[in-house]
Amino acid sequence: MSINRREFFKIAGFAAALGLGGATVAAAVKKEVEASGPYLLDPKGLKAKRWAMAVDMAKFQSDADIQKCIDACHQVHNVPEVDPAHPTQEIKWLWTETYEHAFPGNEDEFIAPHYKHLPFLVLCNHCENPPCVRVCPTKATFKRESDGVVMMDMHRCIGCRFCMAACPYGARSFNFRDPRPFIKKELNREFPTRTKGVVEKCTFCYERLAKGAMPACVEVSNGALAFGDIDDPDSDVRKVLDNNFTIRRKPELGTHPSVYYVIGGKEHA
Repeated sequence: MSINRREFFKIAGFAAALGLGGATVAAAVKKEVEASGPYLLDPKGLKAKRWAMAVDMAKFQSDADIQKCIDACHQVHNVPEVDPAHPTQEIKWLWTETYEHAFPGNEDEFIAPHYKHLPFLVLCNHCENPPCVRVCPTKATFKRESDGVVMMDMHRCIGCRFCMAACPYGARSFNFRDPRPFIKKELNREFPTRTKGVVEKCTFCYERLAKGAMPACVEVSNGALAFGDIDDPDSDVRKVLDNNFTIRRKPELGTHPSVYYVIGGKEHA
């Protein structure tokens, strides 16, 4: 990630409007380092021109199988379990939605009941044209040029929540309180915990990819989640897309999501 002089002063202008001092701005942009910096030197790291995922809900045998993916993601990334009495403060990287909420505009009274009542697994779509990146005043959220992953640098985040307003998928969560006391599962000391006042979201397990491992949710999905380089015709995700009819969430917005959902095809015939 790099910024030129013009972009620096653009950031400074945003920050000034938000009441930040020049020193704060300088500190925020001084080190132009992608959040994955510490992992980049591992020779076993996986690389892609653009990472993508295909979700085949028909391959989940039960709600417990879906929950297994959510739990794997949340444990690896120290996602807190906020009191259910405060649902608006929930922190989620991976969660489920009904068809009508996951794919608004595609509802139809005659859609197959099987799909209408499925709990669709949803996450950050790592869009090719991410609106969240355009509105972030400090570059805390940015798209990696190397592989298309939309990142979140919690150290740069100033909590303005512009990215949350811009994301059409509700894929970001804000820490209204210190999240660390609410981490119920065993703490993963290889991944940083967050602080009050920052936004967080799925990052396609960039830290695992850099070490040669698949995303945590993919690893425990028993084939329901396919992941790979969408530009590679031999990748797992491309094989799924080539053999199935898939849809994406809110394609009419022009964000070009990198997450696809299998609806039917040769594998389902």
